Amino acid sequence: MSSDLEVSALAINVTVPQTLRWTDTRRGEAFTLTTLNVRLLPDGHLAVKAYGRPVGGGRGAYVSFPVPETPELAALVSDAAGRAGALWAAHRGLGTGKGR
Repeated sequence: MSSDLEVSALAINVTVPQTLRWTDTRRGEAFTLTTLNVRLLPDGHLAVKAYGRPVGGGRGAYVSFPVPETPELAALVSDAAGRAGALWAAHRGLGTGKGR
């Protein structure tokens, strides 16, 4: 494997457990945040944004929200990054059929 291979992005989506979900407002509309997008930055740190659905229903806009700095959400992000790393490390190469 070549060590000079450039990988431009590593990102995962994580479902926020019901007990850790929160509500935030953007552009006058309340959203329940249900998903985290976690990115691995070139320096090895993680960056995270939250996404969700309008409280009143419907699709709403695809808007990102900051993630509150709580120990529970920090642990969720860390655990998800570790799990994703293990899954990537155990990959079995290109599959056949759907998703290829």
